Amino acid sequence: MDKNGHEHFDEARKLAVREYNRSISSGEIGYLPSLEGILKDTEIVAQVDLGLIEIPLKKTIGTYTHLRSLSFARNFMPLIETEFREKWSSLCEAHLHEGIRDAIKVYEYMNWFYVIEGNKRVSVLKYFDAYSISAKVTRLIPKLDENSKDSRLYYEFLKFNKITNLYSIWFSKEGSFDKLLKLFDNFNPENSYFDNKYKYFEVYIYNTFRKIYLSYGGDRLKITTGDAFLEYAKIYGMPKKANEEKLTLRMKEFLKELEVLSKDEGIDLSTELLEVSPNKMINTLTSLVIPKKKLKVAFAYARTIEGSGWTYSHELGRLHLEKVLGDQITTGYIENVPENSDAYKMLKILANAGNDIIFTTSPIYLNSTLKCALEFPQVRFFNCSEAHPYTHVSNYYGRTYEPRFLTGIIAGSMTKDNIIGYVATSPTPEVISSINAFALGAKMVNPYAKVKVAYTNEWNSRLKFTDAGSRLIKEGADIICNRTLEVSHPVSTDFGVYSMLCTIDKERGVPDKYLATPIWNWGIFYERILKNILNNTFKTIVDMFSNNPKLINFWWGIDTGVVDIFYSKELVPPETQKLVNLMKKMIMNNAYHPFTGPIYDRDGNLRINNEETASFEQILSMDWFVENVESI
Repeated sequence: MDKNGHEHFDEARKLAVREYNRSISSGEIGYLPSLEGILKDTEIVAQVDLGLIEIPLKKTIGTYTHLRSLSFARNFMPLIETEFREKWSSLCEAHLHEGIRDAIKVYEYMNWFYVIEGNKRVSVLKYFDAYSISAKVTRLIPKLDENSKDSRLYYEFLKFNKITNLYSIWFSKEGSFDKLLKLFDNFNPENSYFDNKYKYFEVYIYNTFRKIYLSYGGDRLKITTGDAFLEYAKIYGMPKKANEEKLTLRMKEFLKELEVLSKDEGIDLSTELLEVSPNKMINTLTSLVIPKKKLKVAFAYARTIEGSGWTYSHELGRLHLEKVLGDQITTGYIENVPENSDAYKMLKILANAGNDIIFTTSPIYLNSTLKCALEFPQVRFFNCSEAHPYTHVSNYYGRTYEPRFLTGIIAGSMTKDNIIGYVATSPTPEVISSINAFALGAKMVNPYAKVKVAYTNEWNSRLKFTDAGSRLIKEGADIICNRTLEVSHPVSTDFGVYSMLCTIDKERGVPDKYLATPIWNWGIFYERILKNILNNTFKTIVDMFSNNPKLINFWWGIDTGVVDIFYSKELVPPETQKLVNLMKKMIMNNAYHPFTGPIYDRDGNLRINNEETASFEQILSMDWFVENVESI
C-alpha cells in the first residue's frame, strides 16, 4: 500500500534527525545554511533579476533567513513538527497526485541557491530526489576579491553562465570553465531537434555522466563532477551523445585516475638508476606477464627511423635491448604513428597483439596512450614525456637541463657578438627549464651574453627548426642552439641527433661549425626498466599496481648516462673543455646544481635565493625565464 503524506513526513523527519546528529557529531551546525549570516560582511556590488528559470535542486542548499533555517536539517528535511507536519504532508500529497507547479523564489549567490519563498516545496522535492524546480532567481554578485580563489572562480562562472545559461556545473580549478567553453565550439548534438546545445549537453550528456560517475563512488572524491567530466573529455573527447554502456565500461578504470587526482599526493620521481638483482628468475614476474614466457615489448614511433633523428635514437635503444637481453624478450615497433588522436587506433593494435609493455616515444601520444591504457589495464604503458604521470601510464624522460647548461657554457665562451640563438619547440616546463639552464651556463662564463629564443610550435619538424634558425640569424645571433644540421655528422649516426649548437656564417646565413649537443642513450633506460621487470626487483613497477596514491615519473640525468653531452674536441677551446668536464663531474656528484641561486627572472624578481637550489618539483613546473632570455 502506498504511503500517505503523513507517513512520508515521518520518514523525512527521521532523515532530518539523522543528518542533524551527523552534522553535530562532526562539529558542524546542524541546520540549513542561511544567506543572511553568509552575507553579513560581504560587499554586494550588483543584484540581477534572472527571471524564471529551472534550477538544479542539488545546488539549492539553504534558506535566506536564519529563523527559517532552524526548521530544516542540512539535507533540507524537516526538523520541527507543529503546523509543519500538515503543510509538508499536504504538499507531499499534491506532488504525488498532480506535481508541484508553483515556482519558488531564491537568491543565487556564488552559484548556490538560497530559498526566500518555497522552502517546504524544496524539502518535498529533495525528499523524492527530484532533479530541478522552477524558480524566480535574483543573483547577488559580490565584489571580486583577487586574493580569493573562490571569488575568481565565481567570476569565471559568471562568464560561462552568461553564454550557456547552465548552473549545474562547477569546477575546482581556475581556467576550467574556459576549457569547457572551448569544447563547446565544435559540439554539435546528434539530436537535430534540440536547438539549445548547452541544454542538450546538460540533460543528455553531463547528467548521464554524473549518474554513472556517482554510482561508482565519485562523490567520495575531493573533486567536482565537472572536474571529473573535463578529465574524461581530455582523454575521450567531447561525447556527441550519451552512451551509458560505454561510459559504464570505462568508468571503473577511469575512476582510478581520478582518485589519484583528487588526493593530490604528488609524484615520486625516480632520479637514480634502479638496482638490478641477478638472482631472480623470470617465473617470479608480477602480473605484467605470464610466467615463463618471453616479455613482449613494442615501441610506437612518430615518423620513420630513417627520416627522424628522434625516432632513430629510440630505435638505437630498442636494438640495444635486443643485444643485452637476448632471448628473454621479443621486441617490435611501428613507424609513422599518427601525431593526433588516431594514434589510439595504432596503440590498440599493439595491445591486442599481446604486448606486455608498450613504449610510446613522443609526448604528443600521452592522451592516446592513456586512453588505450584504460582499456587494457593488463598492459604496462610508458610515455616518453616530462608530463604528469598517471596510474595507468608511467612517464620517462631525461633531465635535459643538465647537458643544456653545459652547452650554454660553450656558447657563452665562444660567442663574439654576445647574442646567442635558441630554437625551441613550445614553452612547456621541460623546454623552459632547458632554455634557462642554457642561459645560466652562458652567463656563468659571459655576463654579457643574451639568449634569444624562437619557437617552432612543432616538436619534430626540420623545416620549422631551419626557419626559426634563420629568424635568429636576422636577430644578430652568431651562435645558435638546435640549428638544423645541413651536412652529415657522425653524431647523427651514433645518437640520432639532427640539430646542434653551431657557429653561424652570417654572410651565407648557414651553420659554419658544429660545436656541441645534448645526446640521449635510451638503451640505458630501456635496459634498466626491463631487467628489473624480468627479475621481479622493480619495486616501483610493483607499486604502480598497488594502491599507492603516488605516481612514478622516471627522470634520469647525466649521472645515469641516459643524457649526456657531445662536443667537438677540435673546435671547442681546451680551457672551455676543462670547465665543461669539471662542471659535468660536479653535477654528476651533486656538488653543483645548474639552478643554484641567486637567480632572477627577466622581470627582476628573485626566483631562487642565494645558495639555494631549485627543487625537482620547481623545475618540472617552471613557467618563467631567467633575466638574460628574450623571446622573439
